[in-house]
Amino acid sequence: MLELHVSPAGDDSAPGTPDEPFATIDRARRAAREATGDVIVHLGAGTHVLTEPLALDPADRRIAFQAAGYGTADQEAAVISGGREISGWQVHDGVWRAEVGDLDTRHLYADGRRAERAGIDGIPGDARRTPTGYVTDSRAPLAWQPGVEFVYRGVYPWTEARCGVAAVAPDGDSTAISMRQPAFGWALELYRSAWDGEVMDGPGLPTRVENDLAFLTEPGTFVLDRSRPGQHVLHYLPRPDEDPQRTRVVAPVLETLLHATGVRDISFRGLVFADATWLRPGGDRGFLHYHGNNFYDGGGVEEVVVVEGQSWVTVPSDTKSVPAGVVLDDATGIRFEGCRFTRLGAGGLSTSGGSDITVRGCDFDTLGGAGISISESRQVLVEDNLVRQIGLDHSGSPGISLAGTTGCTVAHNHVTDVPHCGIVAGPAGGTRIERNLVTRTMGVLADGGGVYVSGPQGDSHDSGATVSGNVIEDTRTPYNFGLYTDYGASWVTVEDNVVVRADSTAVLHVSPPLENVRYRNNFWDADPLGSDSVPDGVTYEDNTTIADEDRLRSATAHIRDRAGRIR
Repeated sequence: MLELHVSPAGDDSAPGTPDEPFATIDRARRAAREATGDVIVHLGAGTHVLTEPLALDPADRRIAFQAAGYGTADQEAAVISGGREISGWQVHDGVWRAEVGDLDTRHLYADGRRAERAGIDGIPGDARRTPTGYVTDSRAPLAWQPGVEFVYRGVYPWTEARCGVAAVAPDGDSTAISMRQPAFGWALELYRSAWDGEVMDGPGLPTRVENDLAFLTEPGTFVLDRSRPGQHVLHYLPRPDEDPQRTRVVAPVLETLLHATGVRDISFRGLVFADATWLRPGGDRGFLHYHGNNFYDGGGVEEVVVVEGQSWVTVPSDTKSVPAGVVLDDATGIRFEGCRFTRLGAGGLSTSGGSDITVRGCDFDTLGGAGISISESRQVLVEDNLVRQIGLDHSGSPGISLAGTTGCTVAHNHVTDVPHCGIVAGPAGGTRIERNLVTRTMGVLADGGGVYVSGPQGDSHDSGATVSGNVIEDTRTPYNFGLYTDYGASWVTVEDNVVVRADSTAVLHVSPPLENVRYRNNFWDADPLGSDSVPDGVTYEDNTTIADEDRLRSATAHIRDRAGRIR
């Protein structure tokens, strides 16, 4: 077995030994390609800064990238970063200012703490929508710089969109705000619905406006001024305990840290993946979120009738997935163990296709999008991970998401402090969601659940989905369900779960209706909606409702003791 060593203080002309390590991961990767057997690449302590994504392809195989001393008391802290440290600060009226050239980013971190983009709540003045944007009686927007962005939180109850401002100009006694295209035009066609006689025709007024110097009033916020091409200026209003000479400020530059395509037998152990951004929402195409980890990128919409003659909703004909800082495409035999994914502008880890993938004992936190997204992959195990504080930029993001998968298991994870669903399983086959602890979900948006399952899950109960042994607590916003089988879910067994402190523990009547769904031996603190008139497609048996919290906790101790991270 060949062992190679990398240190941020190393030299790529060195032999890659413990005493004379390489300087870059890419140099070690090239050396590993020349080996005939297994290779371990030891990453030493410090920040390994990438200037471009680490791209692995089929020529890379049988390699383990790991923190030096992995699994021992001497394990070193190795960070793979796509960020750039900001220096040369000047201080004006308490605001730090740095010239950053052509730097483009939507994220900033001061000593590892996330800084928010400066913003205000809504358009100033009395505003209304027009076919191309908005008109307001306030003159304040006339001073906005290029790069201002509108946020539409709850444009559907489960959706949050973003569109950039193209131009602001006087319009008589008013101010006209033109939005970037095609994003705004797409939003007008996508976000349309009718419900109980109330019709929504496109997005209304934005809930938040971001990225202008006039908004820089709260400590720990920043603005990137891009009004002069190639001469961008970063403005940061520090927190009281920060100092321009001592505080390390990092702006993520790369959008992807690692992209592995068609690789086999690669492991990552004990590493930190950090400091990536995602620029798309600020561009002409915006970010038109629809559901879960998916967004609209043009291509037409379809009208889905919920109640004939009364209620309907438009849905995208096609969607794309929010990317991640670490991406696997058609990869096989991949292992992530004991890693951390943090300070990433989109998702943490995504897979598309491939098989035999394990994500075990990892932490996912401080992410703009989803924690883990698995799409069209086979035999994936997501086990013993902590997923928290995700969806910080895109509130519809789930903690863990499965779509189009076969034989995938999500077990013994703790998902907590997320803005929408904790664990999502779309149409798939053989999914197992078992013994997870799911707490404090649905923190921002509505119409979701702690565990959400939709669509066909197989063609029998043997090939279908099992949701069992999970503990789901504190599903927070109104109009949510602790356990949510939705949108024609079929061949699902929901058993031996515990649900407490949800707006509704579960729901049995949905559209399209549930088929071959079994709810049995579950415990809740309130009856599910529809349990008094169980629909034909649902079997509801031996479930127990205990309103008293202490009695419920005692009765479910055997389930609670086995749920969550492996002790």
